[in-house]
Amino acid sequence: MTQTFDHLWSQFLTFLPNLVFALLIFLAGLYLAKLVSHLLEAALKRREASVEITALLSMTTRWTIIILGTITALQRFFDVTAFLAGLGIIGFSIGFALQDILKNFAAGVILLLQQPFKVGDSIEVSNYSGTVQAINIRTTELRAFDGRLVIIPNADLLANTIVNLTRADKRRIDLRVGVDYSSDLQKVHEALLRALQTVPGFLLDPAPMIVSETFGDSAIELRAYFWIDLSATNLFNARDEAMKRIKAEFERQEIHVPYPITTVILHPYPSTPASP
Repeated sequence: MTQTFDHLWSQFLTFLPNLVFALLIFLAGLYLAKLVSHLLEAALKRREASVEITALLSMTTRWTIIILGTITALQRFFDVTAFLAGLGIIGFSIGFALQDILKNFAAGVILLLQQPFKVGDSIEVSNYSGTVQAINIRTTELRAFDGRLVIIPNADLLANTIVNLTRADKRRIDLRVGVDYSSDLQKVHEALLRALQTVPGFLLDPAPMIVSETFGDSAIELRAYFWIDLSATNLFNARDEAMKRIKAEFERQEIHVPYPITTVILHPYPSTPASP
């Protein structure tokens, strides 16, 4: 009986340091998980991420650290390599089956962290352009400028070039204008500049530019380049106002915008001699 007790006591004394050390590792994992999740929440809130996304990423990070801490603590008692290998095989099978979902999930996390755009921004991506309605974990909802609701997988979105129209504080507009061949091009240039300078949001810097581009079929074609301040107007209104003011200025200066002209030459058929 005494020998059995001594043996158990000896095993307990051997087991006790591992138990204490494992408990410390587990408690340290809990503390680290709480700390990192709080830091992540604060970073996501500064980036104005949605509450749902913030909660999901914070919870995922916390439980990942807790699981790693638990595995490290259990390593003090037995070899978990075989156990983890079995989990790895199962995880690989599940990951292969859900690769598209996981790919879109990872892309959603990257979009939320990098923030190339946010809800309310106007963007162009792939063949679509519109206003961002929602950024979810797997998809992004885009309200196209023609009213369609486009749902784009985040992986496809991240793989394509994204043009953020909202974050530009100024934009360049280019207009093509045709004038009659009899027009004085210097006078046309001056008229175009006067008209453009009256457009709301027009910017002197960068300076506007008028380029005589080519000799068209029925007109000399010019291209006008000018910049607008997007805080004062938008692209569509500025283009519309520019067209109206150019037309009004051309009418005052008696500069004609010709209609396309097609010249048709008719050759008379030779008279056919009458048959006898």
